[in-house]
Amino acid sequence: MIKKTLYFGNPAYLSLRNAQLVIKLPEVEKCSSLPEAMKRQSEITKPIEDIGVVILDNKQITITSGAIEALLENNCALITCDSKSMPIGLMLPLYGNTTQNERFRKQLDASLPLKKQLWQQTIQAKINNQASSLSICINEDIKCMRIWANDVRSGDPDNLEARAAAFYWKTLF
Repeated sequence: MIKKTLYFGNPAYLSLRNAQLVIKLPEVEKCSSLPEAMKRQSEITKPIEDIGVVILDNKQITITSGAIEALLENNCALITCDSKSMPIGLMLPLYGNTTQNERFRKQLDASLPLKKQLWQQTIQAKINNQASSLSICINEDIKCMRIWANDVRSGDPDNLEARAAAFYWKTLF
């Protein structure tokens, strides 16, 4: 079954009742201009087992410890955002998720050459994505960035990532 992602960008109160995530929307409850039928819908429940990710993007969100515990027990990720709507924190379950533990272990046990090769691939993709973004914004292909992406060596010892980032921001603004 595909798990759902819940995004909260407005004030909300999240709690737990009968293995269901209870979502209360105080702005809807208090709004006098809304019809009563709509106000009754200000409390929604979602089955915990159907939720895969919860994104909290408002400073006026309250979530109970019981709701957090139930979400984590069902392998749900909780992401909190800052005032610019950028992710700032991530809460993942620590036990019961053998797949995640295996990934952590393999990442820790990876050899140095493999880590450097993966870093090379990451930097190449990043520079190519920046070049593509710039070509859309300024309607011309950025050949120097494509060359830098191809020139990235294992571990990026020449720091082409920084050169490309500086060029990207300078060209964009």
